[in-house]
Amino acid sequence: MQRRNFINRIGLGLVALNTDALSIIESASRNVIGVSPDALARDEDFWFEVRRAFTIDPNEINLNSGSVSPAPRVVQEAVASYQTITNMSPSLWVDEMLGPHRELVRKRLAVLAGADPEEIAVTRNTSESLQIVQLGMDLKPGDEIILTTQDYPRMITTWQQRERRDGVVLKQFAVPSPPDDPMELVELYRKNITPKTRVIHVSHVTFTAGQIFPVKEICAMARERNIRTVVDGAHAFAHFPFSLHDIGCDFFGTSLHKWLTAPVGTGMLYVRRELIPQIWSLTPAPESMDNNIRKFEQIGTFPVAIPNSIGEAITFHDSIGGERKAARLRYLRTRWMDQVSDLPNVSFYTANDDRQAGALGTMGIDGIGAADLTQKLQDGWSIHVRPRFVPGEWEGIRVTPNVFSTLEEVDTFAGAIQTLAGKQR
Repeated sequence: MQRRNFINRIGLGLVALNTDALSIIESASRNVIGVSPDALARDEDFWFEVRRAFTIDPNEINLNSGSVSPAPRVVQEAVASYQTITNMSPSLWVDEMLGPHRELVRKRLAVLAGADPEEIAVTRNTSESLQIVQLGMDLKPGDEIILTTQDYPRMITTWQQRERRDGVVLKQFAVPSPPDDPMELVELYRKNITPKTRVIHVSHVTFTAGQIFPVKEICAMARERNIRTVVDGAHAFAHFPFSLHDIGCDFFGTSLHKWLTAPVGTGMLYVRRELIPQIWSLTPAPESMDNNIRKFEQIGTFPVAIPNSIGEAITFHDSIGGERKAARLRYLRTRWMDQVSDLPNVSFYTANDDRQAGALGTMGIDGIGAADLTQKLQDGWSIHVRPRFVPGEWEGIRVTPNVFSTLEEVDTFAGAIQTLAGKQR
């Protein structure tokens, strides 16, 4: 049997046979054709079918998809199948058969991202994606990079290393949590721009409060001034629909194991095509690849089973639908926020406003520290959330449901907050 036919029958066939979870979602989606996303967000029968596609522990309430999301069963099975194929004869199957599948993943990511495939690199996470740009960009002493105090710590420390090593100047400023109007954020960036500003680093959605930034307006402002824009999209990609070409950023990095529910250890980097030659790769590539987006993927041997399974995550995401998914996530956030918003000793750091927030919402209770509140929810109700701290400004818990979350779970969380807040009065 010819080698390619063999892998199609044995390898890809293994993946194709393990699609019960995907079939469930596709069947459920066909039954709601014509239903608006907002109406479907309240259809518990549909979302119960989505939940069935995951291997969720029913005895724990996972409200922290913001860090790492579970992958649906179909993605888990794809990883296992590709791993089986890999171990049949690694140097043969990986190099000749499985490696080229990465190109299909690249093309499908580009469609979902609204970009050209030749602008998309497959990476391991947001940090790697953004550090490729941060450490690969030519900057000289005195060049300024501006960002907020709520950008991700690893990205801040990366710029700080360049500050120590290369003499660039890092300028951070605080942002309101939340602002009355998101356009206030654009004005804050504008005020911090000087003639020496070379880079604006901006989180599309902050990891702290889940604030959605008006990145399109920020990128347009930067472009007018010939300032490069680096967008941290860890919490934006596959969370709600948008197009990278429409946003107009220069660079964008994200983790696919958050909202795309791809395997843990998968990410994506976007580099505007004409800028690819200007960025040095983090791991050196040959000069012949200077203009090639693939130069950012030259990390040596890697587990092919992980990135090759991204395609199943994209199919799962598309089967639900991006608009439907976003509507459900907004609905879940609004539901728990509405139930605790009248408590006098509860503070919100995220606006209960669909323009400014998706699934992520951050809150605190007066008199209970964020770490203590996190532990109380785990011990008393088996609810998993994540504490978040903005030193000198505020601290709270970040609550992050996902498409597998049920109304019972978010209502249980709201009830727990009511109980704990009542004890603090």
